[in-house]
Formats: sequence, C-alpha cells, structure tokens
Amino acid sequence: MEAVERRRVTVRGVVQGVGFRPYVYTRATGLGLAGHVTNTPEGVVAEVEGAPAAVSAFCERLAADAPPLAVVDAVDHHEVPASGGAGFTIIASRSGGPARTLVSPDVATCADCLAELADPSDRRHRHPFITCTHCGPRFTIVTGLPYDRAHTTMARFPLCPDCAREYADPADRRFHAQPVACPACGPRLCLLAGTPPRETAGADPVAEARRMLADGAILAVKGLGGYHLACDAGNPAAVAELRRRKARGNKPFALMAREDADIEALVHLGPAERDLLTGPVRPIVLLRRRPGAAGELVADAVAPGSPDLGVMLPYTPVHHLLLGLPGDPPGPRLLVMTSGNLSGEPIVTDDTEALDRLARLADAWLTHDRPIHVPCDDSVVRVCDGEVLTLRRSRGHAPLPLDLPLPVPASLAAGSDLKNAFCLGEGRKAWLSAHIGDMDDLATQYAFERAEQQLESITGVTPGLLAVDRHPGYRSGRLVRGRAAGRPVAGVQHHHAHIASAMAEHGEGGARKVIGFAFDGTGYGDDGAVWGGEVLIADYAGYTRFAHLAYVPLPGGDAAVHRPYRMALSHLRAAGLDWDLDLPCTAACPPEELRLLRRQLERNLHCVPTSSMGRLFDAVSSLAGVCQHAGYEAQAAIELEGAAVTASATEARADDGAGYAFALRPAETGGHEAEAPLTADPAPVLAAVVRDVRAGIAPPVVAARFHAAVADLVAALAVLARERHGLDTVALTGGVFANTLLSCACARLLRERGFTVLRHHRVPPNDGGLALGQLMVAARAPRHPQQGEGHVPGGTRQSA
Repeated sequence: MEAVERRRVTVRGVVQGVGFRPYVYTRATGLGLAGHVTNTPEGVVAEVEGAPAAVSAFCERLAADAPPLAVVDAVDHHEVPASGGAGFTIIASRSGGPARTLVSPDVATCADCLAELADPSDRRHRHPFITCTHCGPRFTIVTGLPYDRAHTTMARFPLCPDCAREYADPADRRFHAQPVACPACGPRLCLLAGTPPRETAGADPVAEARRMLADGAILAVKGLGGYHLACDAGNPAAVAELRRRKARGNKPFALMAREDADIEALVHLGPAERDLLTGPVRPIVLLRRRPGAAGELVADAVAPGSPDLGVMLPYTPVHHLLLGLPGDPPGPRLLVMTSGNLSGEPIVTDDTEALDRLARLADAWLTHDRPIHVPCDDSVVRVCDGEVLTLRRSRGHAPLPLDLPLPVPASLAAGSDLKNAFCLGEGRKAWLSAHIGDMDDLATQYAFERAEQQLESITGVTPGLLAVDRHPGYRSGRLVRGRAAGRPVAGVQHHHAHIASAMAEHGEGGARKVIGFAFDGTGYGDDGAVWGGEVLIADYAGYTRFAHLAYVPLPGGDAAVHRPYRMALSHLRAAGLDWDLDLPCTAACPPEELRLLRRQLERNLHCVPTSSMGRLFDAVSSLAGVCQHAGYEAQAAIELEGAAVTASATEARADDGAGYAFALRPAETGGHEAEAPLTADPAPVLAAVVRDVRAGIAPPVVAARFHAAVADLVAALAVLARERHGLDTVALTGGVFANTLLSCACARLLRERGFTVLRHHRVPPNDGGLALGQLMVAARAPRHPQQGEGHVPGGTRQSA
C-alpha cells in the first residue's frame, strides 16, 4: 500500500482577499492532493493529504509562488493523522479567536480589469466597480475578520447568478474576490446636482460629470477611502474658485492624469518616478517641474510657488471613466483631485455627510452606494537619490505592518497633532494607521477614535501601554490619556521619537547609539523651549543633546509661523543686525506691526525661545525675498527649496568667500565643556545673506548657498560627534528632511566622510512617522512623569 501523509499548514501575513485560497486549491489539485483550505482570524489554514513527495512539494514553495498581492510572513506546517477522502475543497471561513491575519491595502485597478472595462463585448464594459482578486478595495471596506464578503461593506449586494458562478469557480480570476459585482448586482453610480441635490437625468452619470468638468464645474467624486473634489486643472477660473471655496491659501493641489505621457512635458520623469506612478499603489508623486512648462494644461493656481507638481494616475474604474476611455468625447486631460473636506477637517466618507459638508464646495456629486468603512487619504511620495521617500503613508500602504527590530508589548502610540497617524504594535509588528490629519478639529479627533478601534479589530492588538508626545497641549495626547483607564502612559520627547522612528525603519536594534539630526518646526523641549534643530546621541532607551541651533525668540507663536518676516526680524535682532528698510523682511512688515514687534522682542513678551531649523528656513526665505506670508504649513521653506534648485552648484558653493557658514560654540552652561551641548549660531549666515541681498545677488543663489551651509553644518557636527562618542551612524529625520535638495546634500557629505546614513523611505520623516518612534521608545525608556496641562510654549504647534 502506498504511503500517505497529511499535513496541517498555517499561512500568516496578507493572505486574505488576495487570491490565496484559489492559489492553494490550484496548487493542491495540481499535485493530486486531497484536503481543504479555509480563512481563519489566524490566517489561511489548509490540510493536504497524499503522497509524501507531493505533500513536501506543496509546502516547499508555497510562499515563493504566492499571488502577487500576497505578503507571506510565515508558513508553519506539521503532520496530522491521515483521514482519507478524495478531492480538495474550499470550506467556509472560521471566525472566533484572536485576529492574526493581515488585511490587504486597497489596490489600483489591474490591467485585466481595465481591458474588460474598455471591451464592448464584455458584460462588465464600463462597469464603474469592476474588480477581481488582484485589484480593488480591501482595507476601506473591511468590517471584520476573517475577510469574507459578509465582513465587508459589499455584504448588502447579493451576487447575481453570473457573478455567483465566477465567485465559486476556482479557475476564475474572481474566485472568492469579495468586492466582485457587475451592473446587474453591484453598487450603483449616480450624479447628484441642484438645490437640493437630485439625481440627474440620463443613462451615463460619468459622461455628464465629464461634461460638467469641461464646463468649469467643481465635482465631489467618491473614491476608495473618501471623497475628492475635482475640477479641470487647465481652467484657471475653476481652479481659483475651488481654492476660494476650500479656503486653501496657496497650498498646492494634486493632479490626476490619464497616463504618464500626459505629464511628460510638465515634469521630470525618471524610471523610479514612472514606476511609482504606474504601480499598484498609485500614490501622489511629487515631481520636479520643467522650467517654464505649464501652458494650457495646468493653471498657475494649481501649485503657485511650488517647485513640484503632485501627480497621480487613475486607480479606480470611476477615475478611468471620468478621464475617458478610447473613443469617448474629449474632456479635461488633467484634473485637480484634492481631498473632499474643508481645510483642517478629515476627509468625508459618508454620503449624507458629503451632501452637507461639501455643499459649499461642490456643484455636483458623483457618488455611489457602496459604503466606505474607514477613511483613507491618498499616499504622497517623492524620489530622493533614486529611492522612495514617503511623505504620507496611507492608501495602498495601510494597514500593512512594519517589522520591528525589537519586540514591543501590546501598545498604542498617539503620534503628533499635525499630520497625525497613530501606531499599534505588538511583538515584532507595528501597524501605522492611515493618515488621520490635524487634530485641531473635533471631527478629526472622532476620526482618530474610529480608526483606532477599526485597526485594533483587524490586528487583534489590545494595547496595555500607551505612548504620547510630551507636549502638554497636544490633543492627541489628551485624547489617549483620557482613555487610559489605568493603563500606563509614557511621555516621549518629540525629537527622540523622530530618531527612533528612523532607527526602527532601518532595523537598528539599539545595540549602538546613533547620531540623530532631528530638524523640524516644533517639538516640546526638555527645558520648555521649542526645539527643532537638534542633534541627539540616541538609542531607544534614551538620548543626550549633543548640539542644537542657537535659541532665538519666537514672537507670538503661530503668528511668526504664518508671517515669516517676523522670524526673519527676530533672527536679525538675535544676530545683532539692524532692521534696515532695504531688507525684504523689514519692507514686508507693516510699520505699526514693526513697532509693536520691536517692543515685544525688547520686553520678551510672548517670546518663547526656539531652536527650530524650520523657523530658520522661514527666516531666510523672508530675508531673501522669497516668501513673506505662509498660507500653508512649510510654504516658506518649500518655496526656498524651489528657488535653490534653479541655482547652479557653482553659485551655491562659491570659492570667493561668498559661501555661508554657521559658528559653532559651546553652550553657555556651568558644566564641563566636554559635556555641554554645542550651539550652532546662524548669525554669520544671516550676515552673509544680508550682504548678498544688498549686493543684488538673486534669491535662488542666496537660497542655494543657505542649503549648502546647512549641509556643511550637518557634516561638521557629525564629525565632532564621532570624535567625542566614537559613533559612525547618522539618522536624518524630521520634516525639514522632506527637502530633497538638503537631504541629498547631507547624505553625500556624510558618506564622503565615512558615515552610514539612515534616511526615511517607507515611513515619513515628518510627524506622520512619529508614532513608530514613540512605540519603540515607550517600550524601553524609563517611565517619565507625565507633563501637566501647564504652559504651552508660545502656543505654537506647527511642524516643518
């Protein structure tokens, strides 16, 4: 009698909703094995029985040959008693027990579905919700585990006979594809317009929507994780009206193009950028503009003053239909596609809420009746030195976990108040949430709570340890503390968390400390000052402050952030330089405000000290005449970078003494000089900027020389830190390092000097990645007494 073996196989990872069970079925039947496969909260569980060689072959390459969207973390198998029987079946999913499987992110429409979408002979021709096992919504429609249709927002749409047949056929591409549907049984798209909004007449709501966009209308378009506001990017009046309605200031809008060829004349597109645009994630990719390239395709008001255009390609069938299939009547080639919300509020997901909250913003609503269970904004990335730099980690990435270099207890890290994303962790896994937003708005705080509950439910993490920023005024911290219910709450210093985030992303185990440069706009310092130009010697357990930017007064908190000329004048005064009227910052300040600001600085009224590198960028931007009023976060710094990229390398590093340099000196403390933190004094840099401005040197050259000076400072401080502490690994983190010109220059100088450089790729360097560092620090740092609800430094909460 031939030997028979039976094995129980458990596969953990992203293995539900990605075609893993049909893959197992096909693999098992191809090897002549009997048994079954099912979804469980633990993962995909199969039992296979047959000849020992066939069973071994089944197990050996199960992970290596997995479907393209699967992420296999582990395959465990052990022998169980043979039970006989013939055939291989897919059995109903099992529920109950702790969730340990991983849900797939939402994925852009695949090539096979796009071909069917455009094929008049296919029964899903022009179906706005075409999807299969390899694409479509996942994370945003999941209501529970295991991942079955009953646990998604598709549960309300019973399958028609044709779809049911595909769903049950292991040989079909739509076998157990939970969002599967067709025009006969799926969600329904409609266009609402008028007052009150009513469904428009006509058979094709997309065709009417495209016509309205071509006529200059602003539409609310329901996407995977929320509503977008869309208009024709080439229509100056429509773009200006959208900017006015949304109260967006000059913050750049994102664009959606039909294909990458439509933007080649506008931006520089390298292979890495093209891969990001056309891949399955389809994020917003920040692309450098070509000089003078705009024309009729993009109105000036789309991204005024920005060196980049943020572009994405269609990632849902509705987007493809809206931009037009081959043979469709012409419509806008490029669409503005920005989050459907008022400034400062979370993205709208609920249909009834959309008709209310977007009523003042949209002329019509292109919507549908498939609910969105969890909000998920578009991810934002750029390319830095040929590698991906993530600026917002959201759609297409959440809720994929990150591997941790060290285990952590079940924990929740609250993140920051701006660009909030929280983090759950347990063992060697961490789950960064999708982008939540700025916590000023009550609706955003509710969104935080809902998203946290949903992420707990699909990860199975029940946090026993909580981590928050030490800033006593952060709403994220207050929210988590208020729900602690006796659980310990660890306060984590802002810049320590930034550095820990970079370390964790790179798998640093903490055996050796790193030299961490944390440059941003605001972080609550140990001395109550606003830190932001920090060099820390750090591991997960603690840090010492090796160096920092010299303190200057931050006059009026957020007032100085929104009016960069105030920071320029404060820096000039601290450097002993006069406020001469020929300087752009002095000319930009109204006379009465100038008089009051002088008195405020003389008397030190509402002037918390700051070491912020972000605020120094603001000051130089104003002093060089680049930006005097900031309508959105980091506008002055972004425009300074934009100016700098147009200058030549020769101009940036002149050999005639025209370069800029910081002065390094020990801090004025009573301690030993070897232990005191160094201070980087920008006074010589500011004096050189004033000299160049008065000499008529162009703003781009001034901007480039300033960037070079900051990079030189980073290299010099790293060398000094290595001499004192024997360390050779440098972490570059904080929102300032979203500046690719600066990041590339720093990395090059550091590598030339023999340093290993840690820069962010998968986790944002800004506050969107802060929670990962909080998680790691809270697990290992000694517990700090909680900060009281006392003084909030300068009232400022802005980041760089």
